[in-house]
Amino acid sequence: MGFQKKENWIKYFPALVSGLGMTLAFPNSELWLLAFFALVPLILIVRDATPKESFLLGFCAGLFHFLTLIYWIIPTVHVYGGLHSILAVSTLAFLCVYLALYPAIFAWGLKKTGNYTWYTPFFASALWVGLEYIRTYAFTGFAWGALGYSQYANLNFIQIADFSGVYGISFLIVLVNCTLGMAWISWRENTKKPFATMGLTIMLLAGALVYGHLKMDRISKDIESVPKTVVSVVQGNIRQDQKWDKAFKTTTVEKYVDLSAKQMENKPDLVIWPETALPFYYGFDRPMSEKVNAFARSAGTHILVGSPAVVPNDKQMEYYNRAYMINRFSVVTGTYDKNHLVPFGEYVPLGKYLSFLGKITAQAGNFSSGDGFYKPLEFNKMKTGVLICFESLFPSISSAFVKNGAGILTTITNDAWFGHTSAPKQHFSIAVLRAVENRRSMARAANTGISGFIDPAGRILETTPMFSDTAITRALPVLEKISFYTAYGDIFAMSAMVAICFVFVLKGARKFAKKA
Repeated sequence: MGFQKKENWIKYFPALVSGLGMTLAFPNSELWLLAFFALVPLILIVRDATPKESFLLGFCAGLFHFLTLIYWIIPTVHVYGGLHSILAVSTLAFLCVYLALYPAIFAWGLKKTGNYTWYTPFFASALWVGLEYIRTYAFTGFAWGALGYSQYANLNFIQIADFSGVYGISFLIVLVNCTLGMAWISWRENTKKPFATMGLTIMLLAGALVYGHLKMDRISKDIESVPKTVVSVVQGNIRQDQKWDKAFKTTTVEKYVDLSAKQMENKPDLVIWPETALPFYYGFDRPMSEKVNAFARSAGTHILVGSPAVVPNDKQMEYYNRAYMINRFSVVTGTYDKNHLVPFGEYVPLGKYLSFLGKITAQAGNFSSGDGFYKPLEFNKMKTGVLICFESLFPSISSAFVKNGAGILTTITNDAWFGHTSAPKQHFSIAVLRAVENRRSMARAANTGISGFIDPAGRILETTPMFSDTAITRALPVLEKISFYTAYGDIFAMSAMVAICFVFVLKGARKFAKKA
């Protein structure tokens, strides 16, 4: 039965199934295998639709996917941001409408290629990757929910990220979906079987798995012979509604000091506290700053602490989301100011015109971006790149730190905003891909969790329970080799975009030739 003959509500059902299938592939569901089948219903229904209908089908799939994936935005901006429930729902709705445009363009582009041919799955995969790449950086960027992140636990498969980044993983996922869709169509219609496409898909999938197996063995052998650095991550578990309450400042610092002190028997080279762990301006609040400094001197090691920072200039005060590296003499040896800020969370875009909207983190002022340089912070003859919260979503930031000499990567974050939702685990899973892409160990300190350690092969070495006052210590391998992805960046994703343009130009040329 053709698309247009179906009842209105029925024709969108396959798109909704695809949207839900993509969501279930991510944490907390952990059904990562579903990612390889989730798009099949959408691909099948698009074949019988018009380009306009295809756009709407893709939009519905994307809208349902993002609504069910990032639902946590509602409690985040309502409970902690203070927005009215109607505004909170509207915030989620507007963001999901924007994000749904990408699957919509994917479905429209898939339809515009015409009848499904042997190269259709490869074109579709390139189109999806190109759109994910654009989504990562367009309008400040929001890469949450990129398909490749769903495979963070599929270790053999994700090793190709050291060449292609997370985009190569998304490419293969979409390739398998499209190939399965074409195979189903061929069987249903008893037409010529797409053996060439199926063969190429199987070869690429098998190649990725073999590469992953060999690469993991190689990384494991490298880890045995490289230097190690001992790192402690501290999870203070400070409630968000208490975090900026002046009455809890002393209690907060004492909790971090006590938790850290219990790890000193492990002789860590570095102790890491989360993003804005200090609920005051370090260096300005003398009594509270001295409590931190006193611990650094007594511990005799380096401490990486997150704190809001204020810098006076001629016209006004500038505020930063900062990480301080403090040595055993309580001397600040380096700082890093967050460069990629969260819109409406840390600053108001076009603040001159939209200032009435306000921010979630009003207590810390309107943050300014850092200097744009990703200089690692030094500790005990080692260097670490520091990703502050949202920055872990952007592959280019991690690779910039590694190119500048980072031997390990660190993420400090305050995921208390997310409450008891799936967001903390989704956020943690993104860090796995950053470790694999750059072949660097990752230490992650989160206020309420999930804190933990990831090795250069993406293996999760240890994690903390959510909403627990705890600290853990681990010896992390320090690799020096630079991966292809670190050295050359998103060549794979950009090549996919070039391929998309080439296909459309070629189709346009053919149409012109026929008319001529």
